[in-house]
Amino acid sequence: MAQSGEMKAHDNTYGGFLRMLKVGTAITVVVALLVIFLIAS
Repeated sequence: MAQSGEMKAHDNTYGGFLRMLKVGTAITVVVALLVIFLIAS
């Protein structure tokens, strides 16, 4: 069984990964929309 400290470390790491994934997705969408706008103009 995983120890309590290991689970806390895992939760922190996974939480950080999810935050970076969400921010990265948002930035990618903004950049893609900017590129589409620039090509369409």
